[in-house]
Amino acid sequence: MSDWQDNLPKMKPGEVWLVGAGPGDPGLLTLHAANALAQADVIVHDALVNADCLKLARTGALVEYAGKRGGKPSAKQRDISLRLVELARAGHRVLRLKGGDPFVFGRGGEEALTLVEHHIPFRIVPGITAGIGGLAYAGIPVTHRDTNHTVTFLTGHDSSGLVPDRVDWDGVARGSQVIVMYMAMKHISTIASRLIEAGRAADEPVAFVTDASTESQAVLETTLARAAEDVTASGLQPPAIVVVGQVVRLRSALDWMGAAQGRVLVADPLGYRAIARKDSA
Repeated sequence: MSDWQDNLPKMKPGEVWLVGAGPGDPGLLTLHAANALAQADVIVHDALVNADCLKLARTGALVEYAGKRGGKPSAKQRDISLRLVELARAGHRVLRLKGGDPFVFGRGGEEALTLVEHHIPFRIVPGITAGIGGLAYAGIPVTHRDTNHTVTFLTGHDSSGLVPDRVDWDGVARGSQVIVMYMAMKHISTIASRLIEAGRAADEPVAFVTDASTESQAVLETTLARAAEDVTASGLQPPAIVVVGQVVRLRSALDWMGAAQGRVLVADPLGYRAIARKDSA
């Protein structure tokens, strides 16, 4: 074993690690995440963790499912948090494995606070959140200096399952050139209407990315006005990442996964070469 592997942290009995598994591709696991999988006695994972990631678990580790999916019977968050406490108090090395990043719409903060409340030692291991990594696999950058200097990440529903009232939709529409939304597919009709009412163009590009970074990844490109109709017609199912903004246009040039399958990429998706020629004429 090399020196850097020797220096990776060791999980201790009675300790909980809250770890992000990334958007799906096991190759996007961090070294700390893989290290935790190789040591944990118990792995408590959510619904968005790719099963291939779990293949890295230590032989003999107990793997428990604690997923929550909208509209389906799911474990209660408080019960999940207390289960982590119970396992740690039993002397296990506990890995709480969560899709994406545990602190980005992953409720990792709630679980960590419960551990603090019960005096359970813990470690946080960030992961690549789907709103960045998943879009990168779709060929959509969340920032590009020719399109945007701001990006907003938000959730499309609150704890009641409804469009969150505490989001300032008018402010988001006016102040952020790119909007990345988690858990928004179900309410995209309402959200798109609110954004258009707040001044966003009806023909502004929108993309839906499902099963991001996996072999079954699917991408739908549409517009704000057509988003609800097109996603229904597509048959795509949540969970999905939804992105609004001109960065979606860059996918025609940056769809590296599509290029590997033979798609011809567009060299100048934003039309800047044509603009430059016109300006210099």
